[in-house]
Order: sequence, then C-alpha cells, then structure tokens
Amino acid sequence: MTDGAQVLVTGISGFIGKQCAIALLKQGYRVRGTIRSLKHADEVRETLSKHAAIDGRLEFAEADLTSDKGWDAALQGCRYVLHVASPFPMTQPKDLDGLVGPARDGTLRVLKAAAKAGIARTVLTSSTVSIMYRAPKPGGAPLTEEDWSDPDHPGIRPYARSKTLAERAAWDFIKTEKPNMELATVNPGFVLGPALDGDLSTSIEVIKMMLQGKYPAVPRLHFPIIDVRDVADMHVAAMTNPNAAGQRFLCAESSQWLVKTARAIRAAVPEATKMPTRELPNIIVRLIGLFDPRLGAITPELGKLRPIDNAKSVKLLGFKFRTANDAAIAAARSLIDLKLV
Repeated sequence: MTDGAQVLVTGISGFIGKQCAIALLKQGYRVRGTIRSLKHADEVRETLSKHAAIDGRLEFAEADLTSDKGWDAALQGCRYVLHVASPFPMTQPKDLDGLVGPARDGTLRVLKAAAKAGIARTVLTSSTVSIMYRAPKPGGAPLTEEDWSDPDHPGIRPYARSKTLAERAAWDFIKTEKPNMELATVNPGFVLGPALDGDLSTSIEVIKMMLQGKYPAVPRLHFPIIDVRDVADMHVAAMTNPNAAGQRFLCAESSQWLVKTARAIRAAVPEATKMPTRELPNIIVRLIGLFDPRLGAITPELGKLRPIDNAKSVKLLGFKFRTANDAAIAAARSLIDLKLV
C-alpha cells in the first residue's frame, strides 16, 4: 500500500527522472520533483500527464545540486527520496576530476538534507560504470554488485570516476554518520527504452545518430543494456522492499555488442533503413579517434567484454527485465514516432 506517501524525485526533468515519476504516479504515490528552474515545470507536467494520471499528485520544487537553497523545502512532508539527478555531459570533460565535485557534493547535499528531514529511505541512481572499471575478473566471471570501479583505473573516464566517487561518498556517509535513514543504490547500464519527448539522454542520442545514418558502421563495443522503464520500476522496488535496505542493485538485463543492438533495430523497425549493421575494425576507430574526440574517448573500450550477473535483483526484488533488444527497439520506435529522426 502506498497510502499516498510523498516521494521527492530529484532531476525529474531527465530521461530517468520522468520515468520514475510515471512509475510512482501509476502506483498511487504523490510526487514532488526538483528542477533547477520552475519555468520548466509546465513542460515536464505536460509530458508526464500523457503517460500517467496526475490527479493533483504532482508538484515541483526549485533546487540545484550546487546550492543548499531549496532542499529543506523540497523535502518537507516526503517519506522517500529518489536521487536521480547527476551531471551527465554530452561530451567528456578533459579534466578527469571535472565532474567529481558536482556529483559527490550534490549527492552528499541531498543525503544530509534528507537525513535532517527524517526521510525513511533514499534510493540513489548510480551506474554500472561504478562497477566495471576494475582489473579483469578470473575466468571472465561476470560483474556483480560486489565489484567496484577503481577511480584511478587507467581506462576510467570523467563520468565513470564521478559516479564511482559519488556512490562511495554516499555509502561512507551512511556508515560514518549513521542517520536514521536507509540507503539503496540502483546501478543502470546503457539506458535505452522509449523517449517521451525531445529532451534526450546521451544513450538515446547514440541511437538517434545511428538512425540518421551518421555512422556507416559501429565500433566494437560491449556493454550492459537496460530499458528505462525497468530502471524506474527498480527504483520504486528498491524504495519499498524491506530486503533492499543497504543494498546495491546492478540494473541491466544483459550485455551485448553494439552491432547486435543495431541489427535488432534494423530488423524490427522498417523505417530504420540507415541503421548500420556492420562493425568498424578497431584500428579504423583508433585512427579516426586521433581527430574525433568522441571516438577517441571510447578507444580504450574497444573489444572489451562486460558480462553481468543480475541474479541479485531477480532474487531480492523478484525483478523481471525487458530484453536488451526490446529496449533498443522501443528507443528507436519512439524517436521515429516523435519525429525526432
């Protein structure tokens, strides 16, 4: 029973934040979402109203991760927090620590304010990038929630470093401060699934560019994939399931090569005539990467297997995932239906 409990969703205007709000509204919760400026509230409300009955259960609060202002008011009357907001640039900053301060400080700001407000449980949106940048596991064993990225790993990028250190800081806060508040984290992989409007995530932008024929072939990349609707549902499950307190949850259905994802879209979506179905040789990607920083940033990932084990989510939460291919197809279909390609 939700008993109409109020939930604060930080970053409600984002790709994951919107879906979290929809999942909560469908289950009867009252939702308060933080945005950096209330001038965007109406457009977010309009998008959400197309996918869930609002019935006076949605409101907004102005708050920014870089400032203490507004958080006490935003948290007033809430029972739970889904802390989804985090810096995610369209291009990687050159400074390895460029995102660490905003991500870590913002996370701690929200946790401290939540503890002060008497929040029962906070669910933090982390990422599989805080799991997978580590020494190879013996025998190619899959990644699990027990694994942590090494923030000084030679192949780690600014975003992954920031997510790793922000999540570490969150768990350290719970351990050292011992607030009367529980914490759980959800660690999504490459998040696909349907876009709701033109405000696209980095992952959906990749699918958009592939649909537009921007790439004649795709790099040899292997990564965990998850549908954004499953990400949202797992946040809600981690928020309420008694077994979830103090736990990390690797949120991905499976890992697969990017070319397999592209071929699945091409086969299922008739309009996807420009979707590439071949792989670029690694040497070509590395050569182009010397001149194109976007490709240069991914060259350390070429050919690396990233197998995952999601048994914990299935066992503790009883979770059932949409397939990786279904998530990719839904992403492509939504972009076409929204006339964004």
